[in-house]
Amino acid sequence: MIGGLILAGGRSSRFGREKALAELEGEPLIARVERVLARGASPLAVSARGGSAAAAYAAKSGLACLPDDVGDVDGPLAGVKVGLRWAALQGLKWLVTSPCDTPFLPRNLVERLCEGRAGCGAVARTPTAVQPLCALWPVAALGMIETTSNHPPIRALLERVGVEEVVFENPDAFANLNTPEDYARALARAV
Repeated sequence: MIGGLILAGGRSSRFGREKALAELEGEPLIARVERVLARGASPLAVSARGGSAAAAYAAKSGLACLPDDVGDVDGPLAGVKVGLRWAALQGLKWLVTSPCDTPFLPRNLVERLCEGRAGCGAVARTPTAVQPLCALWPVAALGMIETTSNHPPIRALLERVGVEEVVFENPDAFANLNTPEDYARALARAV
C-alpha cells in the first residue's frame, strides 16, 4: 500500500509568490503533480503551511494537509517526516513524494519507482542528477528520520535508508520551477 505526498510547504521566495497554484496550461502546478501521484498512490496528502494556498487546495480537493512540526528546521525533510508519520497512521508501507513545482513528471513515475525499489525504496535519477524529492520512501524509515538532527541533505538520508536509483532518461521531466524565469520557460514549453 502506497500513499503519496506533494511537498508544497516552502515559502516560494525565489518565485515571488506561492508557486503551488501558479497555472500551466490552465491547471495549477500542484494539480499536475497530484494527477501523476494518483496514478499509483492512494491516499494523497499535501505538505503545506496552514493558511497557504496549497493548504486551501488540499482542503478543496479532499486531500490531507500536513503542516510541519513546530520547531522543525525549514526544508523538505520536515515535510517528508510528517508525511511518513501520516502514512504510518494510515497503515501504509510506502510513501511516494514529489515537490509541487515539477509539472512535467513522467506519468509512470510511481510505477517505475515501485518496480525499482528492491525492498528499501527508490529515488529518481536522470542522466545528470539524482532527484531526491521524487522518491519512494519505506514508512519504516520514520524512526531514523525522527531522530535525525538539523536538516541533512535529503540525498544523504536516502543513502542511509538504502534506496535504489531508478533512471529516467529525460532530465526535463524533473524540471523545478523555482524562479519566474523557470516559470516563463515552462509556459513557453507548454505552448
